[in-house]
Amino acid sequence: MKTRIPSVYALGACVLAACSPQSGESAAEQVANADPNWQHPVTEWGEPDLRGMWPIGHLTGVPLQRPKEFGERRSLTDEELARREQQYAGRQGAYKQEIDTNKMGMGHWVEWGKSNRLTSLIIDPADGQLPALTAEGERRRALMHSGWMSIPFDHWTDFDNWDRCITRGLPASMLPAYYNNGVEILQSPGYVVIRLEMIHEARVIPITSTPVDSGAKAWFGYSRGHWEGNTLVVETTNFNGQGSSTNIHTIGSPPFNNTPISEEYVLTERLTRTGPDTLTYQATLNDPVIWTAPWTVEMPWQRDDSYQIFEYACHEDNSMIRNYIVTSRAERANQRGAAR
Repeated sequence: MKTRIPSVYALGACVLAACSPQSGESAAEQVANADPNWQHPVTEWGEPDLRGMWPIGHLTGVPLQRPKEFGERRSLTDEELARREQQYAGRQGAYKQEIDTNKMGMGHWVEWGKSNRLTSLIIDPADGQLPALTAEGERRRALMHSGWMSIPFDHWTDFDNWDRCITRGLPASMLPAYYNNGVEILQSPGYVVIRLEMIHEARVIPITSTPVDSGAKAWFGYSRGHWEGNTLVVETTNFNGQGSSTNIHTIGSPPFNNTPISEEYVLTERLTRTGPDTLTYQATLNDPVIWTAPWTVEMPWQRDDSYQIFEYACHEDNSMIRNYIVTSRAERANQRGAAR
């Protein structure tokens, strides 16, 4: 975890980019409420301009999967929104309480955004739930290990890509988390870069129809982008079949980072700017080896060019893996001794 004292916390006001009066809008509401006279900007070389800082901390409290009591409803009622706002007010007050008591805790770590009407990030399937895993998906899930599980640790293979600070994977890296929610879009002729605060990763996306070499594999796969009108469409293939597609730090996700992916996984993302400070992000995960059906998330992004991305330091000195293994072995030795 990196050290951060966000200005929004220091001011005791709202969190991250959520100060905008639009931050509670869904993607559909952003489009409906857009200024009809607004014209989409273009870059100096003539492509739609998506550049800017688009932090997603205002979505921290929106669950990946929809609570079942909401059924297929994608927005909260006014009464439900008021209850969520009360919950958020208590969470946002944790930072000040820790300052007043000179005690650091989750209030300094977790970044809570302004309350939001969205019932879930998943919009398809219509019930907002992850589809069922295939039999192969269940088999692969059972084989996944991580430091989040209560298992014996003996080797680095007992730890996942999170524990080793390699990557959060996709689409997990694009989902809101408890902290490090900065997203910046950069563009140059022929390329779009999505810069992520989490794990200080940068997704370099060529705007080209040139296919990816079938032998190339990577944690983030290989992306190719093209424009459909003002929408950037990014198709990512050639994943290495490792890691998890979900993010344990995204509310409403499966309880461990053990949502497998296969080498047949295809991620299709669509980024559409809907106003000077709004953008709709949509991602569809299609992995027939793992899932019985594709699933789609949608998020209304809010532009905030005052947001600062800080350096992220994870797994410093590479000590965590060794400490887990040494401690796990010592615990098991003590248990064997006590059993004699």
